[in-house]
Amino acid sequence: MRVISYNLRKNRASSELIGLATEYRPDMLCLQECDTLELPAEINNLRLADSTSRNRLGLALYYRDDRFTAVTTKTFALKKSLHDRVLKPAHERLIGTRLIDREADRELVVASFHAAPLTALNSLRRAQIHSALSELRILGPGLPTLMVGDYNYPIFKENLSDRVKESGYDLTLSDNRTYTRYKFFKGHFDLATSVGLAIDSIETLPRGTSDHMPILVTSSYSTGKQGAGLDQEPSDIAAAGPRFEPRTDGDFML
Repeated sequence: MRVISYNLRKNRASSELIGLATEYRPDMLCLQECDTLELPAEINNLRLADSTSRNRLGLALYYRDDRFTAVTTKTFALKKSLHDRVLKPAHERLIGTRLIDREADRELVVASFHAAPLTALNSLRRAQIHSALSELRILGPGLPTLMVGDYNYPIFKENLSDRVKESGYDLTLSDNRTYTRYKFFKGHFDLATSVGLAIDSIETLPRGTSDHMPILVTSSYSTGKQGAGLDQEPSDIAAAGPRFEPRTDGDFML
């Protein structure tokens, strides 16, 4: 399965979508910072599952309808940052779609995620990631899940991946940095969080007009026994320990 995630930088890179779909032939396209009122119903062979309706910087998800059937799509409001409160509306930061993969005879959940901007604390973004994963478990209990998007994490720490893994998920970086706009905030901002899927590769695609580079996530269904986290309920995860709990100084618990 091939999924492209792209932050369009306030819709500036929207004209590149047809080219990306033509050249890389993704099964799904997950967008952030798009103008949802201008989105086409189809991009090549990709059909719009749904988009957020109340955000200034919208989210959207497209899927290949000759392989997948969209069962249901939900948008989610996550914990607000000061930026969200001042420059509202900006509360819908997750859109997830439950699909049937007719080719593999499997169900799965795919989601587009946009964390709070760099003006917020890393601890708030970790809380948003935690909430987003919990919401997706409710959308597709026990199903393979892939959440891609702009995580806006300026300084990636290896411990973050470890803590996500403790919650039953894997956090995977792309092969190159995806954001280089600011001198002090360069790094892998566009990531993939998954469960029940083997991430074969994450390729950073060439730069376009956005300040983010798109990423191409190639994955396959995990074989054998899936991780314990795949069958856990959100309440089980919360009870298991301080997965994303911040310390009093705002840094991640190490």
